[in-house]
Amino acid sequence: MQVAALQNGTVIDHIPSSKLFQVVNLLHLDHEDASVTIGFNLKSKKMGRKSIIKVADKFFTDEELNQLSVIAPNVTLSIIRDYDVVEKKEVKMPHELTGIIRCANPKCITNNEPMATRFHVLDKDKGILQCHYCNREVTLDQVKLL
Repeated sequence: MQVAALQNGTVIDHIPSSKLFQVVNLLHLDHEDASVTIGFNLKSKKMGRKSIIKVADKFFTDEELNQLSVIAPNVTLSIIRDYDVVEKKEVKMPHELTGIIRCANPKCITNNEPMATRFHVLDKDKGILQCHYCNREVTLDQVKLL
């Protein structure tokens, strides 16, 4: 089956297939009015299997990309304008995550007061984060998104 080329929009490539539906939910693509094309479990030389998402007429904010880095930290984004790739970048996790994930410590102030969570990224390769307020360390596979 052939998929039409994007005139304008964003292609999110190299998504681990196990994370595809988390990415769809995180970016609220099920509520998108524009065309969304999803390729699931495609062959990839780099990953073995991958997934891809094409979103017409949508350009993501830095905040959305920071959230995406928590679920799938090494995806590739291609920005398309007039059928040409005008920008290509790899999503990287920032040094700090604010208001994206919940602290696992029930006594943390962020779970008891109306305030944004804040995590420092201690080790990007191992996915180790530390809560700014209570100092609890967690790994990416343990986190829950807000």
